[in-house]
Amino acid sequence: MPTIRCTRTSDADPEIPLPAYATEGAAGADLRANFPPDQRNGMTLLPGARALVPTGLRLAIPEGHEVQIRPRSGLALKHGITLPNSPGTIDSDYRGPLGVILLNSGDEAFHIAHGDRIAQMVVAPVLRASFDLVDMLDDTDRGQGGFGSTGRG
Repeated sequence: MPTIRCTRTSDADPEIPLPAYATEGAAGADLRANFPPDQRNGMTLLPGARALVPTGLRLAIPEGHEVQIRPRSGLALKHGITLPNSPGTIDSDYRGPLGVILLNSGDEAFHIAHGDRIAQMVVAPVLRASFDLVDMLDDTDRGQGGFGSTGRG
């Protein structure tokens, strides 16, 4: 099991818990909003709006791994709160503050309170590929069919 080393940003609230798995079988650890002192009352996302929500964390991800940031299904279903770049990728060599881009695709304004669970992070191994330019690709049954070519939507 890889270990993700964390530090808090200088303006983070130390009372906000580190990412944690809600259940034994959870693949993603919950990330929480951790606003700076002048924003501890949170923020409201209007319908169609997006914002970078701070987590108050910096991560050291082991080489050969990434952290994927994904929406929380309950927020998506009940309120239309999602991540426009899902999954977001945090590379192992990034050491800056971790923020989560949230998008309100719902019909009503949504308030994000200080400490709310806003997303989940999944730690995943990374395979790096080499890329070779060739004259021709091997043929398959599918061929060039795409965008629903194998069936409905």
